[in-house]
Amino acid sequence: MAVIYLDHAATTPVLPEVLEAMEPYYKEKYGNPSSSYGTGTKRKEEIEEVRKVIADSINASPHEIYFTSGGTESDNWVLKGIRNRYINKNIGYVTSSIEHHAILHCCDSLKQENVLTTQLQVDEQGIVCTDQIENNLTDDTVLVSLMYANNETGAIQPVKKACYLCKEHNILFHTDAVQAYGHIPLDVKEDGVDFLSASAHKFGGPKGVGFLYIREGTDLPAMIDGGGQEYGKRAGTENVAGIVGMGVAAGLAVKRMEEDYKKIKRLRDYLERKLLHEIPLSRINGPFGMSRSRSFEPGRDDIDISTEKRLPGHLNISFQFIHGPELAALLDQEGICVSTGSACSSGSGNISHVLEAMQVPWELAGGTIRITIGRENTPEEMDRTAAVVRKSVEYLRKKSISYEDFYLAYSDRL
Repeated sequence: MAVIYLDHAATTPVLPEVLEAMEPYYKEKYGNPSSSYGTGTKRKEEIEEVRKVIADSINASPHEIYFTSGGTESDNWVLKGIRNRYINKNIGYVTSSIEHHAILHCCDSLKQENVLTTQLQVDEQGIVCTDQIENNLTDDTVLVSLMYANNETGAIQPVKKACYLCKEHNILFHTDAVQAYGHIPLDVKEDGVDFLSASAHKFGGPKGVGFLYIREGTDLPAMIDGGGQEYGKRAGTENVAGIVGMGVAAGLAVKRMEEDYKKIKRLRDYLERKLLHEIPLSRINGPFGMSRSRSFEPGRDDIDISTEKRLPGHLNISFQFIHGPELAALLDQEGICVSTGSACSSGSGNISHVLEAMQVPWELAGGTIRITIGRENTPEEMDRTAAVVRKSVEYLRKKSISYEDFYLAYSDRL
């Protein structure tokens, strides 16, 4: 039984081109970039080449890119670094209720260091209202951190508008772009962001490497002390193989972005329409776009990336009268990999904080799965997935006393 992998928001398969590029750095190209001899200085040059690739991909300058171990470190660096910058002052952060736990838990820990955090609420589509941002800025606010796109629903946030408001009040702006980078166009100059976090394994690169964009002229203290790597901001011998792999993945992501976006979105919309049509008492969580109004056949090309409010591969769907983890387990038995929310917290057993913030009714939120599609998926896999989900939901509902009572009362409407 072939596995159907539909959890690309958790991690993506490493691209073959990335693996091929990385392999020599574990064999003959193992030199330390800080060394003065040839095999070391050459590695340093190759790291700088990747720095330019990453910078070009977001319209930044190479000296504004700092390599890290991934999104979590990058997020923590910004939030904790800003705290250190204002070490003798009570300060305030503004973020949202749907952020990744790398932001939310970091803010929780900073409460003990006199950082007051305000969490903005979202609308029923999971999008922050920008009016809330301005209304919650105070004289103590020094940083606003708003994710570019949500990891559970794919909802794209109003980053450019938020940056504009921050600039009006001389407040720094950070965006966690871990889900967005490599999948939709990003331009740090056009948006006006001061900091941007990304992680390689979300766009076909290896785990354990990412980057942080720091706008030139922005004072962000180092979080890791030691040697002089990364312009003296992030000590430690560089992960050369990982950085090279990330560079290859980034280059391919930019080159294939429009083609992949259209293909993945067509697959997502196709599966979404089938599930909504074939399974009663189901709903999509997040921006709808145009997915409900199109035909069931995949293959349309009339997609404008700039107008979409959801990442192309995200499908967060709830089924009433079932338990999401049980559905995910049944799909796993059939070789279909999905999640019930963020992979970083899926074992907690609680309803997703994102769905809670969106005020999704608990009877639906508890029956939610997240499907995230990638470039290697096919229409045939969407058909098989839809059939297995339908069969599994029917099986779980037959075991539900609540559904049995509901069915007896409303069967004529289903």
